Amino acid sequence: MIYCINATVFTGTEWLENASVGIADGRIQSVLPTPFEGNNETDTVIDFQGDYLVPGLIDLQLYGGSTWFLNEQPTPDTVRHIYGTHSRNGTTTLLPTIHSTSLEVMQQAMAAVQVVRSENPYGVPGLHIEGPYFNPIKRGAHSTAYVRTPAEGELEALFSTNADAIRILTLAPEILTPDQLTTIKNRKHDHTLLSLGHSNATYQQATDAFNTGFIPLATHLYNAMRGFESREPGVVGAVFDHPDVRASIIADGYHCDLAAIRIAHKQLGERLFLISDALFANPPRPEFTLGQFVVHYEADSNPQRPGCYVNDEGKLAGSAITLIDCVRVCVDRVELSLTDALRMASTIPADIIGLGDQLGAIRPGYVANLLRLNRSLTPISVWASGLQLPSPTNTAQ
Repeated sequence: MIYCINATVFTGTEWLENASVGIADGRIQSVLPTPFEGNNETDTVIDFQGDYLVPGLIDLQLYGGSTWFLNEQPTPDTVRHIYGTHSRNGTTTLLPTIHSTSLEVMQQAMAAVQVVRSENPYGVPGLHIEGPYFNPIKRGAHSTAYVRTPAEGELEALFSTNADAIRILTLAPEILTPDQLTTIKNRKHDHTLLSLGHSNATYQQATDAFNTGFIPLATHLYNAMRGFESREPGVVGAVFDHPDVRASIIADGYHCDLAAIRIAHKQLGERLFLISDALFANPPRPEFTLGQFVVHYEADSNPQRPGCYVNDEGKLAGSAITLIDCVRVCVDRVELSLTDALRMASTIPADIIGLGDQLGAIRPGYVANLLRLNRSLTPISVWASGLQLPSPTNTAQ
């Protein structure tokens, strides 16, 4: 048994001071609100000296590790590399994400994730396919060579093999025909979630899509979607106005103004969650080219803050962070509570992907995916299924 003692524990709902957490067989065995020294001399006791012990973070949208990119190399080794890169900083569960590409590459990525999912079901529970079924007006940095409506038979082929690997599919519903939407509804796996994104839908179109219950999510709020205006509230207005839809947001200091994040949190509360949208991290790769997708890293003027990626058109093309950086931005710059920021990065996304009874909290019986943070919210140690991972890397440097 491993005992983490003298920890400031965030259970997912409350804080426990000077608490102890017992770990064995990959699971949390006990959460004690008082110091505990272990039962016998075979126990491993780790004194946290008041540091935070929080649930492992859960990132539902990221594309690459420190050097490999899923679109470029859709293989199991790339998926393992992505997990290794992000897990070192406390992201113990993630959905590798593939952006707009060919059907062949999507299928290769699905097969790759399926392999790693069988090895590491709570670390890589599935794939996020972002595109290519987008409104070209809101394609963002996605390549014009791939953004499209589905070809004849493409949707049937997409959902024919390894369909249960797809955990999230982001699309713009307004560019699809009723028959295509019906095909997706009938053929997608039960746990595949649709997310509205890269969309120029009107408020009414987006609301109609949300009201069906068929699309419960929105991808990276504000970015690559019709914004809020007085006479046309757009996709943003539809997300704000709907009682059930949940939205991801990129809190890296570039994709959204800090006030916009704060406003979104006031409007959505527990319906808002964090994603990193990371192209590369730990450290960020200086530049990358894949066909028409050409990006380079731009450092922040403050060396203590992460930079971002832009493409050759000058458009934002993704972040250069891991999810703990988003937590720090939310706490230090947006001025959200640490409780809210951690829930947005662990408890809420766990619930979204149907794993809220296994992940996103520190409770007996839950998977021992855990993160130790100091008071500056810098990762000190990470455990995945009870195993301590290599030392964290500070991505903000």
